[in-house]
Amino acid sequence: MSLRKRGSTWWIDITTPSGQRIRESAETPDRKAAQEYHDRVKAEAWRRFKLGDRPRRTWDEAALRFLKESEGKASLKEYERQVAFWTEHFQGQPLDAITRNGTADLLEKSKPKAKPATRNRYIACLRAILIKAAGVWEWLDRAPKLKMYQEPKLRVRWITRQEAETLLACLPDWLAAMARFSLATGLRQANVYGLEWSQVDLQRGVAMVHADQAKARRAIGVPLNEDAVAVIRKQLGKHLRRVFVGPDGEPVDCWHSYAQKAWLAGCKQADIKNFRWHDLRHTWASWHVQLGTPLYVLKELGGWETLEMVNRYAHLSPEHLKAHAERLSLGASFTAQIRHSEEASEAPAGCVSS
Repeated sequence: MSLRKRGSTWWIDITTPSGQRIRESAETPDRKAAQEYHDRVKAEAWRRFKLGDRPRRTWDEAALRFLKESEGKASLKEYERQVAFWTEHFQGQPLDAITRNGTADLLEKSKPKAKPATRNRYIACLRAILIKAAGVWEWLDRAPKLKMYQEPKLRVRWITRQEAETLLACLPDWLAAMARFSLATGLRQANVYGLEWSQVDLQRGVAMVHADQAKARRAIGVPLNEDAVAVIRKQLGKHLRRVFVGPDGEPVDCWHSYAQKAWLAGCKQADIKNFRWHDLRHTWASWHVQLGTPLYVLKELGGWETLEMVNRYAHLSPEHLKAHAERLSLGASFTAQIRHSEEASEAPAGCVSS
C-alpha cells in the first residue's frame, strides 16, 4: 500500500519512475490530507523524471525538513538558533535565489562584531541545508559554494600544576571542588556540574557519562584517580541526587552569572589571564601528554570522537619522536670531528693541535 498508518499519523510509500523509494511521514492523522500529499509528491517525481521539471522549493520547506532530520542530534539547539537567523532573511524565498555574495553581505551587516569562528558556524549550517537540498532531496541542481572565513589558529591554553594549585586556592570551595574534579578527569563543564550520584561507583573507582550527555553522543567510562575520588568523597551528603552543588547548596543547572563572576575573580586573584573553564580540559590533556600518555589512550579517556581532535596536544611531548630522529645521527665519528674542529679553533696562534 502507498499509504500506511503508524499510530495516529499517515505515512506515504512511493517508488518513483527513476526507481527511488520515498518513505516519509505525511505528518497528519487525516487520511484525505495524507492522500493529497501522496499525490503531490508522486506527481512531482513523475514530472521531474519525464519532463526534467523540478518544482521550485522555498527556504521554509528546506529549513523545516532539515530541523526534523536533525532531531536527536546534540547540535539541534544550535541548528535551531542558526536556522532562525537565516529564516529572518530568507523566509518565503526560493532556494535557488540564495547566493554566495548575498550570504556574505548578510553576515557582515547582521553580525559585524562576530568572530570568524562564529560566522563560520552559521555558514556551515546554511551549507549543510543547501547540500542536502541539492544532493539528497534533489530540490536544487547544485548547491552554491559558500566561502568560509579564515580563522586564526590559536594555541592550546593550559597552566602548570603550580598555577593550578594557586587558582584552586583562590576559588570558593564549591567552585574549587568542580575545578579540581575537572583537572582530575578532563570532563566537560556540563558533565561536571550535572554529575549525579547514580553515575558514580566509588567502589570500582569509575563514573559514567551517558550517551545523551556526551558531546559525541557516545557513552564515556571515566576512571577516577585518587584526586577525583577524594573530591567526590568530600561531596557526600551535600545533595541527594547531584554530586556538586552551588553556594546555596542547590544543584548548578547551568553556568549562572554568579559562577562566571566567581571564576573570573579567582583567575584575577591568581594572576592567570585569558583562561576559560574549558581550558581546564586542555590543561588535563596537556599534563597527560607531557607525562607520556599515548594519544590513542587520551582519545578514549577524553571521549573525543576522532584522533585528529587529540593531535592538537601532540607537540607537547616530542620525546616519542627522539628514537626516530636518532636514525639520521652520524654517530661518534661525526661528534669527534666537531670536537677536533673546536679544539683547533681554540688553539693559540703558532700552535698546531695533534
